[in-house]
Amino acid sequence: MATLVLPRLALTAGEPAGVGPELLVRLAATSLAANFVAITDRALLERAAARCATSVRLIDDDGEAITERPPGVLRVRHMPLAATEAPGRPDPHNARHVLATLSEAASGSMAGRYAAVVTAPLQKSSINEAGIPFRGHTEFFAEQSRAEVVMMLASPELRVALATTHLPLHAVPAAIDAQSLERTLRIVHQELRAKFGFAAPRIAVLGLNPHAGESGHIGHEEIDTIIPVMDKLHQEGMQLLGPVPADTAFVPAQRARYDAVLAMYHDQALPVLKSEAFDRTVNITLGLPFIRTSVDHGTALDLAGTGKADPASLIAAARMALDLVTRSAADKTS
Repeated sequence: MATLVLPRLALTAGEPAGVGPELLVRLAATSLAANFVAITDRALLERAAARCATSVRLIDDDGEAITERPPGVLRVRHMPLAATEAPGRPDPHNARHVLATLSEAASGSMAGRYAAVVTAPLQKSSINEAGIPFRGHTEFFAEQSRAEVVMMLASPELRVALATTHLPLHAVPAAIDAQSLERTLRIVHQELRAKFGFAAPRIAVLGLNPHAGESGHIGHEEIDTIIPVMDKLHQEGMQLLGPVPADTAFVPAQRARYDAVLAMYHDQALPVLKSEAFDRTVNITLGLPFIRTSVDHGTALDLAGTGKADPASLIAAARMALDLVTRSAADKTS
């Protein structure tokens, strides 16, 4: 029987002054069956390993396939920092380094050098302070791959996709038009089938307003936009539930009725997900031509350099990436 080659997972360290580098070396210390390739500065990883007292063996990545990886082994595609990091204090001089690591991860995945990308958190403000307009990982990868994407956060118990992402609340209603909502629902439906194996996904669509608008008495977005789009897609055979009031969407009786939720804005559903599964929640970008997962937390600047950051979310993200890679490979051979 042929020996299985370990999937090559590209790891990006995110903000050099945050907890990302420490999380990467702690992930490498696990026994997960993956060929981890860290795209970052080699010396940054050495310093991170020393700070969290983690033994790690760094190897220059030669692109070769491997069939086993002892815990603590981490391959590195070296990309130098512009300035040595000071934990807890992001330096805009390193903004282009951070973006270069993301670009390599995306282009390498599209070229087949990596089976998936797993990202540690970055500091958006530091990149913007360098004079580079930047909204986040999700938008960056969408631009790099010229893809229409949807952000989803998933735990073992719940999957939540977002109709809008990093927008101020006052801008949300105008951003939810029929065209964008239909596009989002199509992407979520397709990716639940392709990536998660649901033959006929059931999607709960949340209303934008309290009580899902209460028949137009508390807003008209449901009547004017959400319901017409749902009716159109119902006619094509999609199983859509709603619009569901957000305040009752996550009770146990409702959860049994759907496989995923589409929330209208970032904070409408994510507090529920994170409050019950913070260390097991994974950020997934749907619609990309490659698999990308990430932690569901920020750079934790107050913990950077202490060696105390919990790697559970990054480990969950790596596990999720491996599961998606395995399912994708199985689908191609079936």
